[in-house]
Amino acid sequence: MRWLTLTVLLLATMTTPATAAPAVGRAHEPGNGPERNQVAAVDPPLHATARGDNWPDANPGYPRRTLLRGYPEDPADRAIKLGLAPYHALAPRLNDLQRRSDRVSVEVVGRSTAGRDLYLVTLTAPESPAETRRQDAWRDKIENDPTAAARDIFLRTGYKAPVWINANIHGDEWEGTDGALRVLEDLAFDPAARDFLRRHRVYVNLTANPDGRVAGTRANGHGFDLNRDFVTSSQPESRAMRDVIQRIQPLLVLDEHGYVANTLIEPTTPPHGQNYDFDLYIRHGYAGGLRMEDAVRALGHPEAATPEIPFRDYEPGVWDGWAPIYTAQYSMYHGAVSYTIEIPMRVNRTDYTTQPVTELRRRSAINTDVVEATIRSALAYVGEHRSAMVDNQIEMFRRGLAGEPQRAVPDGFVPGFGPEDRYTTEFPRAYVIPVGDGQRSGQAAARLVDHLVAHDVRVKRADRPFTLAGRSYPAGSYVVDLHQPKRALANVMLESGRDISDQVPVMYDISGWSHRLLWGASVDVVRDGPLTVRGREVAAASPTGSVDVPAGRDLALALADGKDVSAVNDLLARGIGLLRQDDGTIVVPASARSAAEEVSDRYGARFTPAVPGGAPLRRPVVAGAVAADELKALRDMGFDVRPVSTAVLDNGFDLSGVDVLLVSSGLRYDQLGAPAKAAVDGFLARGGVVTRGATGVRFNADAGVLPVRAVAGREDANGVVSVVDEAGAVGHSFVYAPYWFTDLGPGVGARQRYQGLVAGHWATRPDGSGGSAAAAGQAAVVAGTSPRGARAVLFGTEPLFRDHPKGLYWQVADAIYRTTAP
Repeated sequence: MRWLTLTVLLLATMTTPATAAPAVGRAHEPGNGPERNQVAAVDPPLHATARGDNWPDANPGYPRRTLLRGYPEDPADRAIKLGLAPYHALAPRLNDLQRRSDRVSVEVVGRSTAGRDLYLVTLTAPESPAETRRQDAWRDKIENDPTAAARDIFLRTGYKAPVWINANIHGDEWEGTDGALRVLEDLAFDPAARDFLRRHRVYVNLTANPDGRVAGTRANGHGFDLNRDFVTSSQPESRAMRDVIQRIQPLLVLDEHGYVANTLIEPTTPPHGQNYDFDLYIRHGYAGGLRMEDAVRALGHPEAATPEIPFRDYEPGVWDGWAPIYTAQYSMYHGAVSYTIEIPMRVNRTDYTTQPVTELRRRSAINTDVVEATIRSALAYVGEHRSAMVDNQIEMFRRGLAGEPQRAVPDGFVPGFGPEDRYTTEFPRAYVIPVGDGQRSGQAAARLVDHLVAHDVRVKRADRPFTLAGRSYPAGSYVVDLHQPKRALANVMLESGRDISDQVPVMYDISGWSHRLLWGASVDVVRDGPLTVRGREVAAASPTGSVDVPAGRDLALALADGKDVSAVNDLLARGIGLLRQDDGTIVVPASARSAAEEVSDRYGARFTPAVPGGAPLRRPVVAGAVAADELKALRDMGFDVRPVSTAVLDNGFDLSGVDVLLVSSGLRYDQLGAPAKAAVDGFLARGGVVTRGATGVRFNADAGVLPVRAVAGREDANGVVSVVDEAGAVGHSFVYAPYWFTDLGPGVGARQRYQGLVAGHWATRPDGSGGSAAAAGQAAVVAGTSPRGARAVLFGTEPLFRDHPKGLYWQVADAIYRTTAP
């Protein structure tokens, strides 16, 4: 009885370890670091399709069995070499478990970018439909009526505590899947687990990234790091995980990763997200982490003898809990005590190809043991502290609904908690997303509302005009009342953020994001006061398209959003002759009114009467040496993008049909062979160029495109910045390893200049260079014509970063149109 044996072992090893010496630092692997500039995106390969289909049964209780479709055997699956389960073996294994155990239910909660099924396994004691409905009602009560939930004695004794195990989110960190399989197979049959499953549900996302698992890549099939995508939800795998978190409302979450020597178990170092009710997290978070540490030590593997807990062992910023982009940090906004687990023995990257198979399998076996131990000890902890953890979740939602301020967490609340851990905020009363004349982009407002709703943030649409904080708003405007259960999630998405440059020396990954400032919508902050707005909660935003143009008149479309660009590219793809005016406005002929009405409805574009003038615009063909996120954003806007790189150009890629060369990743002019370099030189005499970042800066200098001097900001600088455009309008942009441009030569002008950092981490280098103060007033984006004749736009900002700053996409599109020859 492995379940019973290990539980007894865990109870016997509940000791408090001696405080470890602080770590000076850890090797960072943020996932969108150097490779963002060095590896150009390519179209992903296709894989063999599955046979048959999924046939779920109709049982509204548990078990809910699904006959999972089979996938062809793939001998190239990278897990096989490690002695781990290949993806094609998972469905037969799960089908067999469902046949043999009434505790196991499997459902397909989505598909990967390449079309592979995403399996959610639920382990629980059998439930009648009535019992399942009662569990659903209690879960809803915890979130939406927490005061009543706290008084409900039947809930307190009968609610099944949900635990979520997320495995293999990084495809080349395999063993989370295999360790979870061990546990779920044991829970499925061990008589000692029966009582546990009467009071708990265990949910296992068996492989969050099946495409990466098969290919042995960190990223998914479209090149995205899924553990950076939660508040953006650009990928189907991320959306599936988001929806699972909302649906099951877990008390505890484990996200199984690799690889950090000795094993890493959160809680994190500061900075901790300032929107958390941190007192409700850290007590169980730290105690549960210590329990997992004991379990890993008890395995007896020397390679995992001294697990590391960043909160206790690392310096601030080395392994922070600031950004809501990660599984664990995002899950906390839904009421979970959550952990990232990093197992110890590296088996990926160069080790995968250089180590003997026997050594790789030895390491994988140790890693699988560690995964199993962390899961079992976490389940044991929840079993012992179930009532207190349910109370914590109820209290988090109660504070949100009541609009109470965060509680002060005193020094020593848990061992080691001090001033460096104290990050708090003051929640505003509400946010207002106006409609009509008060909105920069109708599509952006609708997109933001739909995104908030998809993340379980409550949004109300006003039935009539109203006034808040001295401002008047028309009927149909949207209100996000921060008196709601998940107010912390609403606020972390809508607030500006915070400049933490002087609070920690380094950050693990990005430190700034803001859907309010970067998604293109106008959003007002209501700090305090009464909120008496009549309306109803919305499930989806209202349509935004309109054609306010008299019959027989040409139509104008001012680019303000990526959806406007989609409308333009749709019209161009139909062969409709469009004009582009000097200010970037697109003119559609009156004869194409019906097509304009179609794209207005499809993309939410707003057409107004046009003034005469403009140069012909044709649909550009873009050769893109770009990162994966940029490729997705460009194609989402409807651009015809042909992926290129140094190797692709050297292999004879034909530039003759290309209008614009977009360079941001994986292309070095100085490394091209003579024929490819001659082809690029010929292109630069007639085509357009758009560049971004370090690779773009180098290409510009080596190929002699625009006469400018590029200055690099600090390499790990990132965040939301304020900018001013050439007309003097103030806005916002995003930076990641920023650049600015000085010594602008003849014919080169600044299109955008930096003002300052709004939120993020942008410090100076030790020598005092590279900081945000040095960038203030300098050109962030420049445009001009090269001596060879190429029209060019150079970006020192990151307008397409990780498919997040959607309000900036039109800037890149405008640059492509600007540099396309008539």
